Amino acid sequence: MTRSFADRHIGPDRDELARILDVVGVGSLDDLATAALPAGILDGSGLEVLPLAATEHEVLSELAALAHSNTAATSMIGLGYYDTLTPPVLVRSLLENPAWYTAYTPYQPEISQGRLEALLNFQTMVSDLTAMEVANSSMLDEATAAAEAMTLLRRAGRSKSERLLIDTDLFPQTKTVLYTRAEPLGIEIVESDLAAGLPEGEFFGVLVQVPGASGQVCDWAALIEAAHERGALVAVGADLLALTLITPPGEQGADVCFGTTQRFGVPMGFGGPHAGYLSVHSEHARQLPGRLVGVSVDVDGTMAYRLALQTREQHIRREKATSNICTAQVLLAIVAAMYASYHGPDGLRDIARRVHRHATAIAAGLDGAVVHDNFFDTVLAHIPGGAEAVVAKAKSRGINLRLVDADHVGIACDEATTGAHVAAVLESFGTALTSDAGSVATPVESIETRASEYLTHPAFTSYHTETAMLRFLRRLSDKDIALDRSMIPLGSCTMKLNATAEMEAITWPGFARVHPYAPVEDAPGLLRVIHDLEDWLSAITGYDSVSLQPNAGSQGEYAGLLAIRRYHLDRGDTHRDTCLIPSSAHGTNAASAAMAGLRVEVVKCRDNGDVDLDDLRSKIADHADRLACIMITYPSTHGVYEHEVAELCALVHDAGGQVYVDGANLNALVGLARPGRFGGDVSHLNLHKTFCIPHGGGGPGVGPVAVRSHLAPYLPGDPREPGSHAVSAAAYGSASILPITWAYIRMMGAEGLRNATLTAIASANYIARRLDAYFSVLYTGEHGIIAHECILDLRGITKKTGITVDDVAKRLADYGFHAPTMSFPVAGTLMVEPTESENLTEIDEFIRAMIAIRGEIDQVAAGVWPVQDNPLRGAPHTAACLVGEWDHPYSREIAVFPQGIAPDRGKVWPAVRRIDGAFGDRNLVCSCPPLEAYAD
Repeated sequence: MTRSFADRHIGPDRDELARILDVVGVGSLDDLATAALPAGILDGSGLEVLPLAATEHEVLSELAALAHSNTAATSMIGLGYYDTLTPPVLVRSLLENPAWYTAYTPYQPEISQGRLEALLNFQTMVSDLTAMEVANSSMLDEATAAAEAMTLLRRAGRSKSERLLIDTDLFPQTKTVLYTRAEPLGIEIVESDLAAGLPEGEFFGVLVQVPGASGQVCDWAALIEAAHERGALVAVGADLLALTLITPPGEQGADVCFGTTQRFGVPMGFGGPHAGYLSVHSEHARQLPGRLVGVSVDVDGTMAYRLALQTREQHIRREKATSNICTAQVLLAIVAAMYASYHGPDGLRDIARRVHRHATAIAAGLDGAVVHDNFFDTVLAHIPGGAEAVVAKAKSRGINLRLVDADHVGIACDEATTGAHVAAVLESFGTALTSDAGSVATPVESIETRASEYLTHPAFTSYHTETAMLRFLRRLSDKDIALDRSMIPLGSCTMKLNATAEMEAITWPGFARVHPYAPVEDAPGLLRVIHDLEDWLSAITGYDSVSLQPNAGSQGEYAGLLAIRRYHLDRGDTHRDTCLIPSSAHGTNAASAAMAGLRVEVVKCRDNGDVDLDDLRSKIADHADRLACIMITYPSTHGVYEHEVAELCALVHDAGGQVYVDGANLNALVGLARPGRFGGDVSHLNLHKTFCIPHGGGGPGVGPVAVRSHLAPYLPGDPREPGSHAVSAAAYGSASILPITWAYIRMMGAEGLRNATLTAIASANYIARRLDAYFSVLYTGEHGIIAHECILDLRGITKKTGITVDDVAKRLADYGFHAPTMSFPVAGTLMVEPTESENLTEIDEFIRAMIAIRGEIDQVAAGVWPVQDNPLRGAPHTAACLVGEWDHPYSREIAVFPQGIAPDRGKVWPAVRRIDGAFGDRNLVCSCPPLEAYAD
């Protein structure tokens, strides 16, 4: 029998599913749906608009036709997006390697040392090139990095002003995102031509760019000094490739640097995903948003890497968090770091010189038409009344230039620019080539002002051959547990199969090499994927409109809350500024609400985990005139289908508020219920959870926002348009990875999607039933049924034995498993989500490991092993534990080969022992340590 794609995606076969359902106590998947979900919200309609399921080869053929319909023209548009030549070794061994793209955020650092080391290299690369001491491990894109820089300046500075000064030569999309972020926070943005100096007045911060949108390279040292004298801090958006030649902002006195690493080997991809960056001097290190990789030690004193300081800070600080960013762009940051390692400092400098020579050749050919004398890669030409004709002529030659206005054309050179491109551009201007205009030998000394060294660490000087890079990448990936190695049962994170057929198209030139601001006629295939997804996701969720612009779930939350806010303001309800959030909610909910200018009021939960409707009624009464919205997660963060959800929505609507349904747990709803029909006004969706875009070690992510029709006018618009309320730098966000979700839905079809949802629910309930006798399941819904995840309560065990969730999590690494989600949403618990992709054999292996661990806990409880020295407290154990002295009351064999590992499963060796997190925070080191540290 020919197996469908759905059969390949869904782990349990018919016989395994029957065994799962027997343990759960239901006769069929349909019976499970009836038992689990409230009858009032069960809704299998809407999916009939989806196309019938197709095979993998049919879908790849369709995607190939769509990619072929796009025009991957020679792009010389610039504005922060440039063609780049990704080394094939990085394409095959990193970007297309499931050992890298199926990994999760390194919250379990002992089994994430490979990607943590790669991210530390990224931080070092950014720190070196910007001449700042500390960089985080990536942002979502350049525009959101600029927005984070703006709020960092405000937090870190001493000025009482609410005004931010920005240069007129910032990228237009960056300006738009800054305005979006500033307005709810009460920040006033003032634009000025800062090349002419500072205007009068007070301001807390200044944002400039080098090179600017026009291509001009300014020396900002004097302006930075003047700003500091007036009490303002300064952030500089800097092109990292340019910084290999020109004086870095950190040496000019800048306080913050931001930008993108896209041109370091990451394709343009119609807008993303690309790793933005943010770097600061040491004094502001603890103000950095996002993730920061730090150096620490394990219990044996071995150097080890971990996330430092801000780890999940939005979950801890909630509305007081400095940012709602919870997704970085880890996979793309690693590509950029490895691109720098592969080329090294000399290689990067040679690339930069070649880029500048080509720009200089164009400027020489245009003679007096060039606006700026100082430029790196972008030439601005003044052609009175003739700009459109020049752009059209270049287009006829297969080259896209930037039409600035009727009189100006921008020409951006990049790594892929050739002498032939230079000649074609000049011909488009009607200018004959001089004898050397296309030569890469044009002098460039005038721009090279950088005197300091960079990228001197062996990480950037050792891997310049393909053999060396190939082995480096393999060595790092062997230190990690990713989905290609074992089940990752993280509750709320939905670590499901990222199928090869879904992934294959993203590196095709027709999708990867299109500029986000290319003429619309260049991208019919991409736009077809985008519009299909908008329609399909609307049908699946029951909403009327979808925007794919948000490039993370946190940004989708933010965009949805902004839509609610603007809706109230347009209706004259300026007083509606209160957002109700249940105590069990994701921490990003509260952080996003604060960023959107809303006041957070917490609604209590009952003992069974449901939202306390009595407390909700009380909160509504207390804040009725000010109620803007409620944010709920459905199924709840506690992993149950709350049966009063329709009543909850009605209570808020009756009080004039809107209902935000967090889509983090949509994998338990697809094909069964639609939030846009059971009471939601807006939801964000996590394509990197429910719809198979891989997590990539902590990013990429896509967080589309879906709304009912009355909120549709308030969705984010084109970031090139002022006042469009854009939340990211590209209109369609991370467009190059949307074919992954398109392929998933296209191959699954309506029936496959519904069966995936029900199988995920069945597998979670199977785990809950099998483990409840060993680790009490904290919350269940009616009929004892849970949703797609279960919370195992270890608090009683900890109180009795001293063994903590940390101990269990680390011990699971010895068994070859990634730990479930720890202490969220309830401290002292583990939240388990198997997804639909794991077959019964793997699920049973996990259950066997958990039961064996409970047996080890019982040994501690019985006094066989002391609480401070047992296999759990000593976990994880490395291969080094097999040699040397051994003074523990448990054997080496128990340490490294615990009972419960199937003989054919293969041993996973953690790279380091348990890491001392407090040591790493007290002794903050966030760039590559010197060689002596490795020797020690």
